[in-house]
Amino acid sequence: MTNSTIKEQSLSPGTSGSLQLKTPAKEVEAAQLDERVWMALAAAAEKKAIDTVVLDLREVASFTDYFVIASGANERQVQAISDAVVETLKQSGSPVIRVEGYKTAEWILLDYGDFVMHVFGQQARAFYDLERLWRESRRVELPPEFGNEVNSSLRSES
Repeated sequence: MTNSTIKEQSLSPGTSGSLQLKTPAKEVEAAQLDERVWMALAAAAEKKAIDTVVLDLREVASFTDYFVIASGANERQVQAISDAVVETLKQSGSPVIRVEGYKTAEWILLDYGDFVMHVFGQQARAFYDLERLWRESRRVELPPEFGNEVNSSLRSES
């Protein structure tokens, strides 16, 4: 037996000599999300958050389970989204552990332990591109009412 055959069999013991690698699903069911993540999504959507994304980091990181990423059109909206999320979760008994970047409002980070909410200004989001940086994570498929379409509600008014 050659080295390559042994290696192939160790990678895929159920096959004889053919290499079959499993690729993980890139999308996760939204039903798996924690109730607090849903509350954060709803609060952000209420403040018209743009292009909201949830990344499932459970298989690639140990410091948190999910990233919730959203954008605002300007500093005031970024702060309003952040304020709404903090207030909603605080009222439900889940105070934020740590807040970073509130004053500059380019990128506000809200740490809730099991998930981290990132609220970006549009330029900062494009620059830091967390979706690309964490591309090994799986994306959670969200219903359209949570801001997956960029400015969908504003486009119809024009």
